[in-house]
Amino acid sequence: MKIHSKEARIILAIQAIESDKKLSIQKAAQLYCIPRTTLGDRIRGKPNMAESRSKSHNLTELEEEVLIQYILDMDLRGFPPKFKNVEDMANYILESKGAKRVGKLWAYRFVKRRIELKTRFSRVYDFQRALCDDPKLIEEWFRLVANMRAKYGILDGDFYNFDETGFMMGIICAAMVVTSAERCGRSKSIQPGNRNGLQQ
Repeated sequence: MKIHSKEARIILAIQAIESDKKLSIQKAAQLYCIPRTTLGDRIRGKPNMAESRSKSHNLTELEEEVLIQYILDMDLRGFPPKFKNVEDMANYILESKGAKRVGKLWAYRFVKRRIELKTRFSRVYDFQRALCDDPKLIEEWFRLVANMRAKYGILDGDFYNFDETGFMMGIICAAMVVTSAERCGRSKSIQPGNRNGLQQ
């Protein structure tokens, strides 16, 4: 069986040397098709390239993956985070291991660097509308309308639409948010249900 990953071959070579004390670094490097110097460095404790990232990266690769997954989960639930939220999440991870906080532009650079993420302006989406964003509920509504039309003999020309306009206090506004790069269109930020309204 051919092993394509260089890192996997290095790990197998180290395990082979540890299990067979007669196997030399030179021979193990030849058997697993990896450079002898790389294998020697790894046996002496030098970290691999993925682990020894540049100092410009505050988080490890794994921590970044966890952060990205959290951002994507928040986006799927209708609460895409703002840059400040991404920065707070990164600082929470860093504080848990006693490291320094990220800088002011870290979140912006992080999103720009990661192909999985993109920024968009969010569109405010009312909480009550979000609850009704269900195909079954919509079907039931139109079935009810069709039944009422049939029952009372309402014609197409007898349909009228009334729009209420109002000023909502405590409403959130559109903002730049971090979403999945695969998302099409603007992201929706769900407006909390608790608010007062003034009708006109």
